[in-house]
Amino acid sequence: MKSNLSKWLYPMAVVLTCIALAGMAGVGMAADDPYVAAAKKWVDQEFQPSSLTKAEQMKEMEWFIQASKPFRGMDIKVVSETITTHEYESKVLAKAFAEITGINVTHDLIGEGDVIEKIQTQMQSGKNIYDGYINDSDLIGTHMRYGFVLPLSDFMVGKGKDVTLPTLDLDDFIGKSFTTGPDGKLYQLPDQQFANLYWFRYDWFQRPDLKKKFKEIYGYELGVPVNWSAYEDIAEFFTDKVKTIDGVRVYGHMDYGKKSPDLGWRFTDAWLSMAGAGDKGLPNGKPVDEWGMRVDGCRPVGTSVERGGAANGPAAVYSLTKYMQWLQKYAPPEALGMTFYESGPVPSQGNVAQQIFWYTAFTADMVKPGIPVVDEKGLPKWRMAPSPHGPYWEEGMKLGYQDCGSWTFLKSTPEARMKAAWLYAQFCVAKTTSLKKTLVGLTPIRESDLMTEAMTREAPKLGGLVEFYRSPARVAWTPTGTNIPDYPKLAQLWWQNIGETLSGEVTPQEAMDNLAASMDKVLARLERAQVQGECGPKLNPRKSAAYWLSQPGAPKAKLANEKPRGETVDYDKLLQAWREGRVR
Repeated sequence: MKSNLSKWLYPMAVVLTCIALAGMAGVGMAADDPYVAAAKKWVDQEFQPSSLTKAEQMKEMEWFIQASKPFRGMDIKVVSETITTHEYESKVLAKAFAEITGINVTHDLIGEGDVIEKIQTQMQSGKNIYDGYINDSDLIGTHMRYGFVLPLSDFMVGKGKDVTLPTLDLDDFIGKSFTTGPDGKLYQLPDQQFANLYWFRYDWFQRPDLKKKFKEIYGYELGVPVNWSAYEDIAEFFTDKVKTIDGVRVYGHMDYGKKSPDLGWRFTDAWLSMAGAGDKGLPNGKPVDEWGMRVDGCRPVGTSVERGGAANGPAAVYSLTKYMQWLQKYAPPEALGMTFYESGPVPSQGNVAQQIFWYTAFTADMVKPGIPVVDEKGLPKWRMAPSPHGPYWEEGMKLGYQDCGSWTFLKSTPEARMKAAWLYAQFCVAKTTSLKKTLVGLTPIRESDLMTEAMTREAPKLGGLVEFYRSPARVAWTPTGTNIPDYPKLAQLWWQNIGETLSGEVTPQEAMDNLAASMDKVLARLERAQVQGECGPKLNPRKSAAYWLSQPGAPKAKLANEKPRGETVDYDKLLQAWREGRVR
């Protein structure tokens, strides 16, 4: 009896083991398949935590193994700018993808301007330089007008259906609206995103002696500034009234002013919108956006006030004036000669009280153990909060900028290479890998990742990043939108014109007049060339500035008082509002 039972149990055990392995490895996939083994290794050892269970992760990985079979042994090339998130992709995810799929990836890291240059060269020449680009969604208006970029929504249900991940879940991407054209088509797939927020020394703002002194001088509480008046008061307070903390010379503001391409981003990344130059509307103002660009439907019709734009209107001139005043009066003296990249680490050195224009991409660098802005427990002494707004700003307008680096594919890329690169792009943003990537680079893209317990645990270490991205406030931070018909041509005009004010060559009004005129010239050339179809520019006829400034919305007439009373909010109350689903 015992002998007969063991004869029955042994094969049954084998059958049960095979069933278990099939459940783990996927239907039709052998557990000893080297690609399955590689997937299991990466899921167990690297892709944790995840919003998915390990079994769900393995199902996603098995799909990649199957879908990649026609491309095994292929070598592909993709490119992105150099930030922590993309370094992780280049060093870790590219290797994992190769082991799991058999497709070898060279993921190049270069400067953001160089990425734009490469994509432009491929557009103009038709020669395939890279098989995929992680390119800012700021170019969405360029991409959807010229017709060089593959509309992903078409590709996913057409030629790319066999290589489109069933669990991609587009609605889970918090930046999906940024990469969708007015035609409703998805042109780019978000890979990482970060906001431009207000940064401040929470520990200094909580000090009773500093709070008392501030209220005595300004008549209201030291806290997170709601408007630019309060920001200016706080900048003056720390720079001119406090001067030193713990023996260190401190400053109430940080910025950068060197005449270089990144000075343009300083303004196109929604500075005019923060002041209130544009119209209401999300993700971008309509009919006038944060560049001062007016559109009629999807057609750009002008940026100068005489054509109904706002790039040289009173709010825009005010925004440039305040930028210059604060940089010259309240920032460290060396800031005037710094680039974006050189200025980024300065707040972490411990002598800056606040920064109105701070990218959350720097979060990882701000939480390194041992730096002056981290305490002995490894927790930040600083916090991030919503940016304050200028006096021209109104409820319903965008309040700041959000960078959304997104996968972009050109029609000139051979189909097989494009499909292989599309697989790698999805691998980098799949639910299996996205949460771990978010924890490394702190540039979240998925709602499901943001709501995990893992993000809740990290929140105290990240100075408000998690709370901001979980809050209803985040919708007011958006990238450059679809109004801009040729981002590369137009963006370069900003730093060239604004740089002349810092050197004293022109006044802020002259600089913005010159900028608006230069942008209108580009629009006129595009209109004459007729290369952008029904959404190409068609300039408005000139009318007097008085006519446009008397119309509702942007451009807005000059305010009699551009410095209303300062207004602040207690940070801990703000945080509680976010947790309860309120903006403030």
